[in-house]
Amino acid sequence: MKINRKLFRLFIAEFVGTALLLAIGLSAVILNWGKGSCVAALIPSVPYRRLLTGFLFGLTGCIITLSPVGKVSGAHINPAVSFAFWLRGKMKTTALAGYVTSQMLGATVGCLPLLFWHEQGRSVGYGITVPGKHGVVAAFWGEVATTAALITVVFIFVGSKKLRNYTPFTMPFLFGFMVWAETTLSGCSTNPARSFGPAVVSNIYTGYWIYVFAPLTGAVLVVTIFKHFRLHHYYHIEAARISYHNSPSPQSRDKA
Repeated sequence: MKINRKLFRLFIAEFVGTALLLAIGLSAVILNWGKGSCVAALIPSVPYRRLLTGFLFGLTGCIITLSPVGKVSGAHINPAVSFAFWLRGKMKTTALAGYVTSQMLGATVGCLPLLFWHEQGRSVGYGITVPGKHGVVAAFWGEVATTAALITVVFIFVGSKKLRNYTPFTMPFLFGFMVWAETTLSGCSTNPARSFGPAVVSNIYTGYWIYVFAPLTGAVLVVTIFKHFRLHHYYHIEAARISYHNSPSPQSRDKA
């Protein structure tokens, strides 16, 4: 019973964290790109607005990771990240299932407030990600590449005692660059839950399979590379966490 309560607490934190990521992060997307956007009038440059959008989305994730919510669960807020930790042997299968379920439900609930953006939100599908003009193949490999970049940064920073506390602060800059560079291919999701929420509220599932299988493929590739080159010896991950806060927690003492 004690273990069940501990896991339930972790799942609730992932639910809340993912809901906040979608509600706040996609509000930034709508604000920057929706019909009648005041930001578009202030920053007419599309590349600059992409950079800003990615930075704000990454900043949202950073703040959630540093918050009490992030401290509880380790702030995965992304099924691909949880899957990568599971592949590294840092999560039990039951914990993985609970995390992913919580993230997907949190993403759905987190997108409900986006409906209050009305026409401005509808004009961009409430932040939905769909394959770009370059097609499905380009979108798939774009998601593989960006997710691989995300997981690599997480593994390197979390795997180093000197760097792990700085992991959240990489996200605004990483997502700023990735959204600027890749968004024309797929919308730069890197997160099955991030794409699921707006798909539900907009009822548009075009190419959604890409946003499940491509991020998972990216995670598999990174884990495989780390194992093949024995990089896990240099970047030793003690627990399935992005949030450390310089203090121990239930998940940092034991695998979930």
